[in-house]
Amino acid sequence: MNQKRAHNFSAGPAALPLEVLEKAQKELVDYQGAGASIIEMSHRGPEYTEIDRQARERLSRILGLGDDYEILFYQGGASLQFMMVPYNFNFEKTADYINTGSWSKKAIKEAKVFGDVHVAFSSEDSNFNRIPGNDELSFSGKGEYLHFTSNNTIFGTQFRNEPDSDGTPLVCDASSDFLSRPLDIKRYGVLYAGAQQNAGPAGLTIVILRKDFLEKARKENVASMLSYPTQVGTLYNTPPVFGVYIFNYVLEWIEQKGGLEAIDQLNKEKAALLYDEIDRDDFYRGTAEQASRSLMNVTFRLRDEALEKAFIEESKKAGMSGLKGHRSVGGIRASIYNACPKESVEALVTFMQEFRSRNG
Repeated sequence: MNQKRAHNFSAGPAALPLEVLEKAQKELVDYQGAGASIIEMSHRGPEYTEIDRQARERLSRILGLGDDYEILFYQGGASLQFMMVPYNFNFEKTADYINTGSWSKKAIKEAKVFGDVHVAFSSEDSNFNRIPGNDELSFSGKGEYLHFTSNNTIFGTQFRNEPDSDGTPLVCDASSDFLSRPLDIKRYGVLYAGAQQNAGPAGLTIVILRKDFLEKARKENVASMLSYPTQVGTLYNTPPVFGVYIFNYVLEWIEQKGGLEAIDQLNKEKAALLYDEIDRDDFYRGTAEQASRSLMNVTFRLRDEALEKAFIEESKKAGMSGLKGHRSVGGIRASIYNACPKESVEALVTFMQEFRSRNG
Protein backbone atom coordinates (compact mmCIF):
# COMPACT_ATOMS: atom_id res chain seq x y z
CA MET A 1 0.00 0.00 0.00
CA ASN A 2 1.19 3.50 -0.82
CA GLN A 3 2.37 5.01 2.46
CA LYS A 4 1.90 8.58 1.21
CA ARG A 5 -1.57 9.06 2.61
CA ALA A 6 -3.48 12.22 3.45
CA HIS A 7 -3.92 13.43 6.99
CA ASN A 8 -7.55 12.32 7.19
CA PHE A 9 -9.87 14.43 9.37
CA SER A 10 -13.10 13.19 7.77
CA ALA A 11 -16.13 13.05 10.08
CA GLY A 12 -17.33 9.76 8.63
CA PRO A 13 -16.75 7.50 6.92
CA ALA A 14 -13.49 8.18 8.67
CA ALA A 15 -9.90 7.03 8.96
CA LEU A 16 -9.25 3.37 9.65
CA PRO A 17 -6.01 2.01 11.16
CA LEU A 18 -3.43 1.62 8.41
CA GLU A 19 -2.48 -1.80 9.79
CA VAL A 20 -6.06 -2.97 9.33
CA LEU A 21 -6.26 -1.68 5.78
CA GLU A 22 -2.99 -3.37 4.86
CA LYS A 23 -4.14 -6.69 6.31
CA ALA A 24 -7.42 -6.48 4.41
CA GLN A 25 -5.57 -5.55 1.24
CA LYS A 26 -3.46 -8.70 1.44
CA GLU A 27 -6.49 -10.91 2.07
CA LEU A 28 -9.03 -9.31 -0.25
CA VAL A 29 -8.45 -11.59 -3.24
CA ASP A 30 -7.58 -14.76 -1.32
CA TYR A 31 -8.75 -14.94 2.30
CA GLN A 32 -6.22 -17.03 4.26
CA GLY A 33 -5.71 -19.56 1.46
CA ALA A 34 -9.41 -20.19 0.82
CA GLY A 35 -9.07 -19.24 -2.85
CA ALA A 36 -11.75 -16.56 -2.62
CA SER A 37 -12.41 -13.27 -0.87
CA ILE A 38 -14.31 -13.29 2.40
CA ILE A 39 -16.97 -11.19 0.66
CA GLU A 40 -17.47 -14.00 -1.86
CA MET A 41 -18.14 -16.75 0.70
CA SER A 42 -21.25 -17.93 2.47
CA HIS A 43 -22.02 -16.09 5.69
CA ARG A 44 -22.85 -19.51 7.14
CA GLY A 45 -19.54 -21.04 6.13
CA PRO A 46 -16.70 -21.76 8.56
CA GLU A 47 -14.63 -18.73 7.50
CA TYR A 48 -17.22 -16.08 8.28
CA THR A 49 -18.54 -18.01 11.31
CA GLU A 50 -15.08 -17.78 12.86
CA ILE A 51 -14.79 -14.05 12.09
CA ASP A 52 -18.19 -13.45 13.69
CA ARG A 53 -17.19 -15.43 16.77
CA GLN A 54 -13.91 -13.57 17.15
CA ALA A 55 -15.56 -10.17 16.79
CA ARG A 56 -18.15 -10.95 19.47
CA GLU A 57 -15.55 -12.32 21.87
CA ARG A 58 -13.20 -9.38 21.36
CA LEU A 59 -15.94 -6.81 21.80
CA SER A 60 -17.16 -8.54 24.95
CA ARG A 61 -13.65 -8.61 26.34
CA ILE A 62 -12.89 -4.97 25.51
CA LEU A 63 -16.14 -3.63 26.99
CA GLY A 64 -16.40 -6.15 29.84
CA LEU A 65 -19.83 -7.36 28.72
CA GLY A 66 -19.76 -10.79 30.32
CA ASP A 67 -22.86 -12.93 29.90
CA ASP A 68 -25.31 -10.10 30.56
CA TYR A 69 -25.41 -8.73 27.01
CA GLU A 70 -26.34 -9.73 23.48
CA ILE A 71 -24.53 -8.36 20.41
CA LEU A 72 -26.13 -7.77 17.02
CA PHE A 73 -24.41 -6.86 13.76
CA TYR A 74 -26.99 -4.86 11.85
CA GLN A 75 -27.40 -2.79 8.70
CA GLY A 76 -29.22 0.52 8.37
CA GLY A 77 -26.90 2.74 10.40
CA ALA A 78 -27.79 4.49 13.63
CA SER A 79 -30.74 6.05 11.79
CA LEU A 80 -32.52 2.68 11.72
CA GLN A 81 -31.93 2.31 15.45
CA PHE A 82 -33.63 5.68 16.00
CA MET A 83 -36.89 3.90 15.20
CA MET A 84 -36.04 0.33 16.26
CA VAL A 85 -35.47 1.29 19.90
CA PRO A 86 -38.88 2.92 20.45
CA TYR A 87 -40.56 0.34 18.19
CA ASN A 88 -39.32 -2.41 20.51
CA PHE A 89 -39.32 -0.68 23.89
CA ASN A 90 -41.55 2.40 23.80
CA PHE A 91 -44.63 1.36 21.86
CA GLU A 92 -47.51 3.34 23.37
CA LYS A 93 -45.36 4.10 26.41
CA THR A 94 -43.10 7.01 27.52
CA ALA A 95 -39.35 7.53 27.13
CA ASP A 96 -37.03 10.37 28.14
CA TYR A 97 -34.68 11.91 25.58
CA ILE A 98 -31.82 14.39 25.87
CA ASN A 99 -31.61 16.72 22.87
CA THR A 100 -28.03 17.87 22.21
CA GLY A 101 -27.88 18.05 18.43
CA SER A 102 -29.09 17.07 14.98
CA TRP A 103 -28.90 13.31 15.58
CA SER A 104 -30.77 13.60 18.88
CA LYS A 105 -33.52 15.55 17.11
CA LYS A 106 -33.83 12.81 14.50
CA ALA A 107 -34.02 10.15 17.21
CA ILE A 108 -36.76 12.13 18.97
CA LYS A 109 -38.71 12.52 15.73
CA GLU A 110 -38.67 8.76 15.13
CA ALA A 111 -39.58 7.94 18.73
CA LYS A 112 -42.67 10.13 18.59
CA VAL A 113 -44.11 7.82 15.93
CA PHE A 114 -44.39 4.99 18.47
CA GLY A 115 -44.88 6.50 21.90
CA ASP A 116 -44.70 9.55 24.12
CA VAL A 117 -41.39 11.43 24.25
CA HIS A 118 -40.41 13.56 27.20
CA VAL A 119 -37.45 15.87 26.44
CA ALA A 120 -35.41 15.88 29.63
CA PHE A 121 -33.10 18.63 28.35
CA SER A 122 -32.43 20.57 25.15
CA SER A 123 -29.55 22.87 24.23
CA GLU A 124 -31.15 23.91 20.95
CA ASP A 125 -31.63 27.48 22.15
CA SER A 126 -27.83 27.89 22.37
CA ASN A 127 -27.22 26.17 19.00
CA PHE A 128 -26.27 22.93 20.72
CA ASN A 129 -23.01 24.28 22.09
CA ARG A 130 -23.06 22.37 25.37
CA ILE A 131 -23.88 19.19 27.27
CA PRO A 132 -26.20 19.41 30.29
CA GLY A 133 -25.17 19.02 33.88
CA ASN A 134 -27.03 16.34 35.80
CA ASP A 135 -28.86 19.02 37.76
CA GLU A 136 -30.39 20.30 34.50
CA LEU A 137 -32.12 17.04 33.60
CA SER A 138 -35.87 16.84 34.16
CA PHE A 139 -37.35 13.35 33.95
CA SER A 140 -40.91 12.25 33.21
CA GLY A 141 -40.94 9.83 36.12
CA LYS A 142 -42.32 7.07 33.90
CA GLY A 143 -39.69 6.70 31.19
CA GLU A 144 -38.87 3.24 29.86
CA TYR A 145 -35.36 4.50 29.16
CA LEU A 146 -33.24 7.64 28.88
CA HIS A 147 -31.83 8.17 25.39
CA PHE A 148 -28.78 10.32 24.70
CA THR A 149 -26.24 10.88 21.95
CA SER A 150 -22.82 10.52 23.54
CA ASN A 151 -20.91 12.60 20.98
CA ASN A 152 -22.22 15.21 18.56
CA THR A 153 -20.24 15.26 15.34
CA ILE A 154 -21.74 18.45 13.93
CA PHE A 155 -21.49 20.68 16.99
CA GLY A 156 -18.36 19.23 18.59
CA THR A 157 -19.79 18.36 22.01
CA GLN A 158 -19.51 15.17 24.05
CA PHE A 159 -20.73 13.66 27.29
CA ARG A 160 -17.61 13.10 29.38
CA ASN A 161 -19.52 10.65 31.57
CA GLU A 162 -22.88 8.92 31.40
CA PRO A 163 -25.74 11.20 32.45
CA ASP A 164 -27.53 10.59 35.71
CA SER A 165 -30.66 8.68 34.66
CA ASP A 166 -32.29 8.40 38.09
CA GLY A 167 -32.09 4.61 37.82
CA THR A 168 -33.64 4.42 34.35
CA PRO A 169 -31.73 2.25 31.82
CA LEU A 170 -29.63 4.25 29.38
CA VAL A 171 -30.05 3.96 25.63
CA CYS A 172 -27.19 5.53 23.72
CA ASP A 173 -26.34 6.44 20.16
CA ALA A 174 -22.57 6.08 20.53
CA SER A 175 -21.78 6.17 16.82
CA SER A 176 -19.02 8.77 16.88
CA ASP A 177 -17.17 7.89 20.10
CA PHE A 178 -17.74 4.14 20.24
CA LEU A 179 -14.66 2.29 21.57
CA SER A 180 -12.84 5.57 22.24
CA ARG A 181 -12.89 5.26 26.05
CA PRO A 182 -14.06 3.00 28.88
CA LEU A 183 -17.79 2.89 29.70
CA ASP A 184 -19.90 2.09 32.74
CA ILE A 185 -21.54 -0.54 30.59
CA LYS A 186 -23.87 -1.92 33.27
CA ARG A 187 -25.93 1.27 33.09
CA TYR A 188 -26.87 0.70 29.45
CA GLY A 189 -30.00 -1.11 28.33
CA VAL A 190 -29.07 -0.54 24.68
CA LEU A 191 -25.93 0.88 23.14
CA TYR A 192 -25.77 1.21 19.36
CA ALA A 193 -23.22 2.65 16.97
CA GLY A 194 -22.70 3.03 13.26
CA ALA A 195 -19.22 1.65 12.59
CA GLN A 196 -17.98 4.30 10.19
CA GLN A 197 -16.28 6.63 12.67
CA ASN A 198 -14.25 4.40 14.99
CA ALA A 199 -15.07 0.77 14.30
CA GLY A 200 -15.09 -0.05 10.59
CA PRO A 201 -16.61 0.79 7.21
CA ALA A 202 -20.04 2.26 6.59
CA GLY A 203 -22.76 -0.38 6.39
CA LEU A 204 -22.25 -2.05 9.77
CA THR A 205 -24.11 -1.08 12.94
CA ILE A 206 -23.24 -2.65 16.27
CA VAL A 207 -26.13 -3.07 18.72
CA ILE A 208 -25.48 -4.16 22.32
CA LEU A 209 -28.52 -5.20 24.37
CA ARG A 210 -28.61 -5.93 28.10
CA LYS A 211 -30.50 -9.20 28.52
CA ASP A 212 -32.80 -8.09 31.33
CA PHE A 213 -33.77 -5.00 29.33
CA LEU A 214 -34.23 -7.09 26.18
CA GLU A 215 -36.91 -9.07 28.01
CA LYS A 216 -39.09 -5.93 27.92
CA ALA A 217 -39.06 -5.76 24.12
CA ARG A 218 -42.29 -6.30 22.18
CA LYS A 219 -42.80 -9.90 21.14
CA GLU A 220 -46.13 -9.79 19.32
CA ASN A 221 -47.23 -8.02 16.14
CA VAL A 222 -43.65 -6.96 15.40
CA ALA A 223 -42.00 -6.95 11.99
CA SER A 224 -39.35 -9.68 12.06
CA MET A 225 -36.51 -7.60 10.62
CA LEU A 226 -37.16 -4.88 13.21
CA SER A 227 -37.54 -7.18 16.21
CA TYR A 228 -34.58 -7.44 18.55
CA PRO A 229 -35.78 -10.77 20.00
CA THR A 230 -36.04 -12.24 16.50
CA GLN A 231 -32.53 -11.14 15.59
CA VAL A 232 -30.74 -12.25 18.77
CA GLY A 233 -28.85 -15.52 18.50
CA THR A 234 -29.56 -16.00 14.80
CA LEU A 235 -28.32 -15.00 11.39
CA TYR A 236 -31.85 -14.08 10.41
CA ASN A 237 -30.60 -12.51 7.20
CA THR A 238 -27.21 -12.02 5.58
CA PRO A 239 -25.07 -9.86 7.87
CA PRO A 240 -22.78 -7.06 6.62
CA VAL A 241 -19.92 -9.51 6.11
CA PHE A 242 -17.19 -7.10 5.04
CA GLY A 243 -18.06 -4.66 7.82
CA VAL A 244 -17.81 -7.35 10.50
CA TYR A 245 -14.56 -8.60 8.95
CA ILE A 246 -12.96 -5.15 9.23
CA PHE A 247 -14.52 -4.55 12.65
CA ASN A 248 -12.89 -7.71 13.94
CA TYR A 249 -9.47 -6.44 12.86
CA VAL A 250 -10.15 -3.01 14.38
CA LEU A 251 -10.93 -4.71 17.69
CA GLU A 252 -7.68 -6.65 17.40
CA TRP A 253 -5.87 -3.35 16.79
CA ILE A 254 -7.47 -1.77 19.88
CA GLU A 255 -6.30 -4.65 22.05
CA GLN A 256 -2.81 -4.43 20.59
CA LYS A 257 -2.75 -0.72 21.48
CA GLY A 258 -3.51 -1.50 25.11
CA GLY A 259 -7.31 -1.42 25.22
CA LEU A 260 -9.73 1.42 25.85
CA GLU A 261 -7.70 3.03 28.64
CA ALA A 262 -4.71 3.47 26.33
CA ILE A 263 -6.90 4.63 23.43
CA ASP A 264 -8.61 7.15 25.72
CA GLN A 265 -5.28 8.57 26.87
CA LEU A 266 -4.08 9.01 23.29
CA ASN A 267 -7.36 10.68 22.31
CA LYS A 268 -7.02 13.12 25.20
CA GLU A 269 -3.48 13.99 24.14
CA LYS A 270 -4.52 14.61 20.53
CA ALA A 271 -7.45 16.80 21.54
CA ALA A 272 -5.34 18.80 24.00
CA LEU A 273 -2.83 19.65 21.25
CA LEU A 274 -5.56 20.99 19.03
CA TYR A 275 -7.59 22.85 21.64
CA ASP A 276 -4.43 24.47 23.04
CA GLU A 277 -3.74 25.93 19.61
CA ILE A 278 -7.33 27.12 19.22
CA ASP A 279 -7.19 28.84 22.62
CA ARG A 280 -3.80 30.47 22.06
CA ASP A 281 -5.40 33.76 20.99
CA ASP A 282 -8.55 34.97 19.27
CA PHE A 283 -7.48 34.12 15.71
CA TYR A 284 -9.27 30.79 16.15
CA ARG A 285 -12.27 30.23 18.41
CA GLY A 286 -13.94 27.02 19.49
CA THR A 287 -17.69 26.68 18.97
CA ALA A 288 -18.49 24.44 21.97
CA GLU A 289 -18.34 25.40 25.62
CA GLN A 290 -15.03 24.24 27.06
CA ALA A 291 -16.56 21.79 29.56
CA SER A 292 -18.55 20.16 26.74
CA ARG A 293 -15.82 19.90 24.11
CA SER A 294 -15.58 16.68 22.15
CA LEU A 295 -12.41 14.60 22.01
CA MET A 296 -13.58 13.25 18.65
CA ASN A 297 -14.78 16.27 16.63
CA VAL A 298 -12.99 19.56 17.20
CA THR A 299 -15.09 22.39 15.77
CA PHE A 300 -13.89 25.96 15.42
CA ARG A 301 -14.19 29.18 13.45
CA LEU A 302 -11.68 31.82 12.41
CA ARG A 303 -11.87 35.34 13.80
CA ASP A 304 -12.31 36.51 10.22
CA GLU A 305 -14.75 33.95 8.86
CA ALA A 306 -13.99 35.14 5.34
CA LEU A 307 -10.63 33.35 5.70
CA GLU A 308 -12.19 29.93 6.31
CA LYS A 309 -12.46 29.05 2.63
CA ALA A 310 -8.77 29.82 2.17
CA PHE A 311 -7.94 27.79 5.28
CA ILE A 312 -9.72 24.74 3.87
CA GLU A 313 -8.21 25.08 0.39
CA GLU A 314 -4.69 25.61 1.67
CA SER A 315 -5.00 22.71 4.10
CA LYS A 316 -5.83 20.41 1.18
CA LYS A 317 -2.66 21.51 -0.59
CA ALA A 318 -0.78 20.70 2.61
CA GLY A 319 -2.03 17.11 2.47
CA MET A 320 -5.05 17.36 4.77
CA SER A 321 -8.60 16.27 3.99
CA GLY A 322 -12.02 16.48 5.60
CA LEU A 323 -11.63 19.77 7.49
CA LYS A 324 -14.69 21.54 6.14
CA GLY A 325 -17.40 21.94 8.77
CA HIS A 326 -20.81 20.36 8.36
CA ARG A 327 -22.90 22.10 5.73
CA SER A 328 -25.52 23.08 8.33
CA VAL A 329 -23.10 25.07 10.50
CA GLY A 330 -20.01 25.85 8.41
CA GLY A 331 -16.65 26.57 9.95
CA ILE A 332 -13.86 24.05 10.45
CA ARG A 333 -14.14 20.54 11.88
CA ALA A 334 -11.22 18.24 12.62
CA SER A 335 -12.40 14.72 13.38
CA ILE A 336 -9.65 12.98 15.31
CA TYR A 337 -11.09 9.53 15.93
CA ASN A 338 -9.09 6.57 17.24
CA ALA A 339 -7.33 5.85 13.96
CA CYS A 340 -6.29 9.46 13.33
CA PRO A 341 -2.61 9.37 14.34
CA LYS A 342 -1.09 11.94 16.67
CA GLU A 343 1.26 12.91 13.84
CA SER A 344 -1.71 14.12 11.80
CA VAL A 345 -2.88 16.34 14.65
CA GLU A 346 0.63 17.72 15.02
CA ALA A 347 0.71 18.46 11.29
CA LEU A 348 -2.62 20.29 11.56
CA VAL A 349 -1.39 22.38 14.50
CA THR A 350 1.72 23.35 12.55
CA PHE A 351 -0.43 24.35 9.59
CA MET A 352 -2.69 26.42 11.85
CA GLN A 353 0.31 28.27 13.24
CA GLU A 354 1.65 28.98 9.77
CA PHE A 355 -1.75 30.11 8.52
CA ARG A 356 -2.08 32.49 11.46
CA SER A 357 1.37 33.96 10.80
CA ARG A 358 0.43 34.66 7.17
CA ASN A 359 -3.05 36.03 7.86
CA GLY A 360 -3.08 37.29 11.44
